[in-house]
Amino acid sequence: MVMNTPVIIGAAQITQRKDVDLPLDPLTLIANATKKAILMSGADGLRDVIDTLYMSTISSWSYEDASEKLSTILGIKLIQQYTAPISGNAPQLLVNKSARAISLNKNKAILIAGGEASYSRYRAYKGKIILDWPKMPRRAMNKILEAANFYTSKFEINYRFTAASYVYALIETALRAKSGRSLKENLNIIGKRYESFSKIASENPYAWDQNHFNAGEIITPNSDNRIICHPYTKRMAANLYVDQAAALIITNEKIASNLGIDRKNWVYPMGGADLNNIFYISRRPKLYNSPAIRESSKLALKQAGLNLGDIDAFDLYSCFPCMVEIARQEIGIPEDDPRDLTITGGLSFFGGPFSSYSMHSIVTGIELIRKNPSMKIMILANGGFNTSESIGIYGSEPPAKNWTKQVSNDVQQKIEMDILPEPIEKANGNLTIEAYTIIYNRKGLPEYGIVIGLLESGERTLAFISEDSEKLLSLEKQELVGKTYVIKHNSKLKRNILLIGS
Repeated sequence: MVMNTPVIIGAAQITQRKDVDLPLDPLTLIANATKKAILMSGADGLRDVIDTLYMSTISSWSYEDASEKLSTILGIKLIQQYTAPISGNAPQLLVNKSARAISLNKNKAILIAGGEASYSRYRAYKGKIILDWPKMPRRAMNKILEAANFYTSKFEINYRFTAASYVYALIETALRAKSGRSLKENLNIIGKRYESFSKIASENPYAWDQNHFNAGEIITPNSDNRIICHPYTKRMAANLYVDQAAALIITNEKIASNLGIDRKNWVYPMGGADLNNIFYISRRPKLYNSPAIRESSKLALKQAGLNLGDIDAFDLYSCFPCMVEIARQEIGIPEDDPRDLTITGGLSFFGGPFSSYSMHSIVTGIELIRKNPSMKIMILANGGFNTSESIGIYGSEPPAKNWTKQVSNDVQQKIEMDILPEPIEKANGNLTIEAYTIIYNRKGLPEYGIVIGLLESGERTLAFISEDSEKLLSLEKQELVGKTYVIKHNSKLKRNILLIGS
């Protein structure tokens, strides 16, 4: 019997290459990806049934009303539109939201779309090209900074927690210390994993960087691969300067049948869940785990009626190496598991178009399943700083459990029960380091350090390490997690300073 079971009937992605003389603006890229998705669905009347548009926020250019402009370009009449806040989990969150709405018969067909043209905007900023794009609204906000501020407290902002690379580097050092690995061992593991990601990207026609880098080229700093902050080089970080867009269309089985769409092109969202970790990092009991990933993966697998062993491939959000490792551990994927942890090549090599990356993961997954209907693929989309987690499972079969029955409120409340008290803003005494990083300038010299740690009272605080380059370089060669130093609040700087000593 044909039901309101949600099914994806259209999916497409576009990459605008670096050497384009007259690059398209992000909204036009999104429109072209959507037209491609509609065309590839094979349904002539698809435009007439799309009644809702969900979008990832466009960060590389501002528009008066991106949703309205897109619907006009496409010639579709919307009864509902929604733009998700800037967050890497947005695409999967929107699929889960759409699946529930379709199951409840609230919508006929939903278009989910997103994209960026950050590389072209960067080229224009450098004076290399002139952009013939729609004029920006006068009050275009700095959306990226606004998003970073959303995920951090005022106290954390005072210690540069708006820079994603700094925050994830802190998490990386806490995770490494928990593993018991030496600095060198951990770096080699990252290099090996990211080498495999780079290989996948090199074979992906939509990947931004199709060079195949080996482990040494990824983890070793040089003029083309500068160190950002300990332990991250450029090639370990998401590459946001890309021009990419993607779109997918979701409806129910009945409408898909009425449109005459071949069943072999149907791909089901088999399971999904959305959970948040404790919002502010400084208030999480552990810096190296993710209860939200652990619990959402369980919920998604249960809804799909699958075990972890039934999943053929994964795309684990790879903004930075620690995110992949945390996700692997929390989902329960063995360290020596032969299954791919990315199907695109990851954010460093495939490209990381801000909030839209996971749209490409989903589209790539749909393309793989259409070629091999037996495949089951799990997507993890991460937002903030290991904060907002959305899981999706895709396959050629409907879910075991209806989307309307997926409830996670009790699980979310349980995660939030472990929140720590507010960190101590003015700290004096001894501090034992839980996580740290050392920040570099573009000349390759270390400038200062950031630490998270526990005071003798057991309370948490943050601090800067203010030392010369030579001292910072020597600290970088040591394992600082677990070491105790004197901390003093500098009232003039309005910050806590860790006193390393001689």
